[in-house]
Amino acid sequence: MSSSRTKALVALGGAFALVAAALMPAQAGTAVRQSADRSGQSSRLVTVTSDLTGPRGLAVISKRKAVVGQADGTISRVVKHPGMPATVTTLTHVPATFIAPAVARGRHHLIWILTAGGDPGTGAATLYKWKPGFTAPKVVADIGAFQQTDHDPFNLADDPGESDPYGVVALGRGALVADAAGNDLLKVNRHGRVQRVAALKPRTVAVPPGLPATDPESGQPIPPAGTMIPSEAVATSVTVGSDGFWYVGELRGFPATPGTSEVWRIKPGTRNAVCDPVHPNRGPCKRYLDGMTSIEDLAPAPHGRLYILELSKMSWLKMELGIAGSDVGGLFKVRRHHVIREMAKNKLTQPGGVDRRMDALFVTGPVFGPGKLFQFR
Repeated sequence: MSSSRTKALVALGGAFALVAAALMPAQAGTAVRQSADRSGQSSRLVTVTSDLTGPRGLAVISKRKAVVGQADGTISRVVKHPGMPATVTTLTHVPATFIAPAVARGRHHLIWILTAGGDPGTGAATLYKWKPGFTAPKVVADIGAFQQTDHDPFNLADDPGESDPYGVVALGRGALVADAAGNDLLKVNRHGRVQRVAALKPRTVAVPPGLPATDPESGQPIPPAGTMIPSEAVATSVTVGSDGFWYVGELRGFPATPGTSEVWRIKPGTRNAVCDPVHPNRGPCKRYLDGMTSIEDLAPAPHGRLYILELSKMSWLKMELGIAGSDVGGLFKVRRHHVIREMAKNKLTQPGGVDRRMDALFVTGPVFGPGKLFQFR
C-alpha cells in the first residue's frame, strides 16, 4: 500500500490515536440498512473517461458535463457528447494535499473548491471559489485557521484544533463544509465568515472481527474483537437534500466498525447544534439513517431521498490494512421507508465522489491512482 494512501486514510479516520481512549458503555444504534438491490432493477455503469488521476470532488453541470477535482489539485471539466470521446480540459489548480479537492457547483457558473488538511500556509484546509474569467482561484476562508480557534468539543484525538475539510456543497450565498478532523459542519458565507452549524459527537462501537493484533505500521496494539471503544464521527460529506434540509455523512473513526456510519439531517439555518448518537432524535440535528459503512460522499435524490457513497463496504481501515475485497465500495440509493438499493453492485473500486443533476448521476474513482468518471444510465 502506498504511503500517500495510508496517510490519507489515517488522516480521515484518526486511525490508531483512539486505541488508548477510555472505554465507555455501549449505546444502541438503529440499523435500518436493509439490503442491496431487491427490486430486480439494474443500473448500467458507463465509463465517461479514464483520463483522470485520483479523482474525488465532483460537480455535475449537465447531462454531458461535469467538473472533477484530481489528486494533484487540478480542477478539470469533462465533456462527453454522444458518439464522441470525452474531452478533459484543465480549468484551474489549487495546492495539492494528500487527496484530491472537493468541488461544488454554485450560482452563476461559480465553482467552490475545498482542499483537505495539511500544513498551515500551504493552501491546505482552505475554501476557494473560481469561475470563468478568474486568473486563479480566490481564497474565501481558511478553514484550518478557523478550527484552531473553534476546537472540537468532543475531541478524542491529540489536537482538538485539527482540521481536515473534506466535503462541500453550495448554498445560495455561501457554502457548507464538512470537516472530517473537526467532526463538524461549518457554514461559510460569501465574505468568508465561518460559523459552526453542528458538532458530531463520538459513538461507542465494538471493535470488528478480522483486524490484526497490532497495527502493521505503528506497532500499536489493536483491541480484541468485541471490545467497546469510543469512535469519532469523521464528517466527510454534506449535501442539500431535495427537501431543503442539510445532510451530513460520517466515515467513522477507528476502529471503523462496519454498519456504524450515520447520516444526519439538519434544519437549515441551524447554529451550534449537537448531533448525538445517544439521543439521535433531539434538537435540530436528527439522525436520518444508520447502518452504513465508511461514507465518502452524499448526493440528493428526488422526493427527499438520498444517494450515499461508501469508500469501502468492508471499512476504510480494512482497506488500509490491505484485506482482500476491501477496495470494493458502493453507491446506495435511499428510497421510501429507508429501503436501500445498491446500484451497480460490486462494480465500484475506492469511489471518491457522487453527484446528480438533471437526472444525470455521476461517480468518480478510484480515489487513489489512475481513475475514471462514470455515469449511471
